[in-house]
Amino acid sequence: MSVLDDLSGFEFEDVMEDVFRNLGYENVRQAERTADEGRDILMEEVVDGTRRGIVIECKHTGTVGRPVVQKLHSAIATFEFDGPKRGMVATTGRFTGPAIDYAQRLRRNDDPYPIELIDGEDLREIADEIGLDLYNGRIEILCDETLRPYDPATSVTAPVKEAFHDIDNIESADLPDPHSQITFRPVVAVTADTNAVFETSVGVIHRVNDRSQLVAHTERGHPKNAGEDVSDLVVENLHATVDLDTEQFKKLYDTIEERRFGQTQTEYKDWAVDRLRERHTTTVSYTGDNNVTYTKTCEPKSSDVSVQSIEPVYLPQVRHTTELREYAYPYEYFAAGPSRVTSEDGIHQCVHCDTAGPNNDYTYCANCGSINCDSHIKTERLEGTPVCTGCAVTERFAFKTKYFYDAENRDAFREEYESMPFYEKAMENTLLAVGTVVVAVLILLGVLVSLGGI
Repeated sequence: MSVLDDLSGFEFEDVMEDVFRNLGYENVRQAERTADEGRDILMEEVVDGTRRGIVIECKHTGTVGRPVVQKLHSAIATFEFDGPKRGMVATTGRFTGPAIDYAQRLRRNDDPYPIELIDGEDLREIADEIGLDLYNGRIEILCDETLRPYDPATSVTAPVKEAFHDIDNIESADLPDPHSQITFRPVVAVTADTNAVFETSVGVIHRVNDRSQLVAHTERGHPKNAGEDVSDLVVENLHATVDLDTEQFKKLYDTIEERRFGQTQTEYKDWAVDRLRERHTTTVSYTGDNNVTYTKTCEPKSSDVSVQSIEPVYLPQVRHTTELREYAYPYEYFAAGPSRVTSEDGIHQCVHCDTAGPNNDYTYCANCGSINCDSHIKTERLEGTPVCTGCAVTERFAFKTKYFYDAENRDAFREEYESMPFYEKAMENTLLAVGTVVVAVLILLGVLVSLGGI
């Protein structure tokens, strides 16, 4: 038994809507289910510059006879479309001899409303052709195209090395190789037109004429808006996809994961229609015939939104983790060749406080491997190099705290300090030393004044 046999009639219509859209037909949509009058799906095609309307009847039955084909012929004739029209009958089963003869006769007689017949065997061949799989009784998207995970002109780890460029006290060339993992996340790019006209007794008060491109993350659960930055990344790079060659990428990344598309194309279409209806809903004011000002909420209907294409593609999400002594730094981004959108930056972040973001200054502590903001980095007294407040050993000299890599360096400086002359010890606290000199000068001036020397 085929999974096609397990579908309900409405589910079969959903499947066929996905199939025809993937075959390249335009403005594919389902007719009202309450009274389809022999029309389940409506769509359009352009042949030799001429746009033609197509009416489809879907039959989830074992056998389809001549009466169904005749009914569709009448439905095509009454279907309002400005241009030539034709029909299709799609079934999970087979057609009887009289049904086939009727459709063939229409073509031989050059009938203005020819009808194409598609049986269950044809459907399976079409699904294989367009890369769709019937999974658990539904059309599942099978995609083998991905945006480029890295810039072929550089290397897989180039982005993480670049991220370390503005961290003081560490060179990118000295970084260890990070652990690199890649997740191929399914997304769809939906192109849709919204055309709506809103009228009252005074005439047209609002119009919508817009073409939009939406991008959705499409793993388990409902589709989720990808956000502006990620959407731009996907849309701008759809022309530059590559094969999702898992074996090739295994040679470049330590860990690879490929997620599955979680919904059908019909669900993605419905998601896009809902988003665009929300986007274009607005409240307008207008003046009636009685000179009274009114307000009206203009919300496009589902039929005002025409989905032109649904393009599935994998969006690589790359995560590099760089281990530096006691710390590990994640750097994660969505990739499309040389372009990327950062989703997590654990490099530009102080390990001791909430300071984060690339607009701050950071310094690496080679003693413990931490990255620190200016408030948590000091100069090691004995060696004159950076050390963080988290790992430093401290001691006060000349009433000022000094920072050391370890107790050994502290003890070495303590011996050095003991052998210093008084003025050198005082200079270990510059402010204290300068303050002492100023006080001494003031005292001296006071004495001279009192003695009449000034």
